Amino acid sequence: MPRLVLADGTVEALKWFALLLMTGDHVNKYLFNGTIDWLFDAGRLCLPIFVFVLAYNLARPGTFERGAYPRTMKRLALFGAVASVPFIALGGLFAGWWPLNVLFTLLVITATLYLVERGGAGNLIAAGLVLLVGGSSVEYWWPAAILGLAVWSYCKRPTWSAAVIALLALASLWFINRNLWALAAVPLLLVASRLDLPMPRLRWAFYAYYPLHLAALWLIRIPMSKAGYLFF
Repeated sequence: MPRLVLADGTVEALKWFALLLMTGDHVNKYLFNGTIDWLFDAGRLCLPIFVFVLAYNLARPGTFERGAYPRTMKRLALFGAVASVPFIALGGLFAGWWPLNVLFTLLVITATLYLVERGGAGNLIAAGLVLLVGGSSVEYWWPAAILGLAVWSYCKRPTWSAAVIALLALASLWFINRNLWALAAVPLLLVASRLDLPMPRLRWAFYAYYPLHLAALWLIRIPMSKAGYLFF
């Protein structure tokens, strides 16, 4: 199987492209009650791209040795907790809180991979438990978590099995999205692997943007609600 190699600037550009799609998807969901179909469909690419970027970066040589896993987990936990305030306030969640926002989805993936990297029977059992329990409590559930593991495995050592599992995980997002637009991320990533985009890395921008854009949508809805708009 061919190794998937992307330029650093291209990886960063993918992240910002996903942020743009996510913003449109959330504007549609939280301000227009999900009535703009093309924004919803385009938004189905966000999760696969976010998961790919995370897994690709974690699979880089020396990532575990440099202590990147604990740092990433701390950032995801911190900003995921901050984002939970507007995320919950915007509504549409079961029992007022479930599922946890997508930063916790990425946290589950990172924690699972960290335990796998540590190795040993105990860590592998713990990784399975994190995947099982964590996957039940976050956005996009187990398909997202399994996608992250499969992409990471493929980036470490390209195999047919990892590629097939990744494709099956993408296809299984149908049960959540009710469409197969997530699979469109595959040709997008293949095209991206041919590009070398000069995009500088902004280390904290992604983490900060997620809670900030949710807070902005929450604040925008306040005058809209007073003007008579109904949100579901």
